[in-house]
Amino acid sequence: MGSIRPCKPVLLLVAAFGSSEEALALGKERAEKRFGPIAKESATYRFEDFTRYYENEMGASLPKRFWVFENLVDPSELASIKIETNSWEEEIGARLYGEGKATTPRPLNLDPGYIELGKLILASTKDHAHRIYLRDGIFAETTLMYAQKRWRALPWSYADYQNPKNQDFFTECRAYLRERLKERGL
Repeated sequence: MGSIRPCKPVLLLVAAFGSSEEALALGKERAEKRFGPIAKESATYRFEDFTRYYENEMGASLPKRFWVFENLVDPSELASIKIETNSWEEEIGARLYGEGKATTPRPLNLDPGYIELGKLILASTKDHAHRIYLRDGIFAETTLMYAQKRWRALPWSYADYQNPKNQDFFTECRAYLRERLKERGL
């Protein structure tokens, strides 16, 4: 029988995309207020280059980027974080749509997850065969795994997570996490 050990802290990741830079800025402001300073931010890319899944709901032009935060988190917090970011989406959407600054009620999408040394995990409200229920309607999936010194996609990995530029960013984040864990003696 294996012995039970505490889990190492992980690097919080938020994938953010929206119909405007204003929506992204409001999401970033809320995230930094709650999770602390952003340690690394990816380059912005056009989400619609990878999928048009959200076009009817959010519009056709969706800039997307990733944020990772200086403060490491306990992975068991993922469900709470997803519930919280969903409420921010609703709040920011209502505000921008009500002010006429958004053409759809959902101008922002915030998808939290985390990076640990061996994988990248995302939270979701949608169940599927490869997702594991956490609590309160929130599921988690391994989106990428890290093996043989590179990120490896799984059959369900989103196309933009398979993009080499984004994987380079995740590798940079993984190295940052490794240094943070060393600082803590983990």
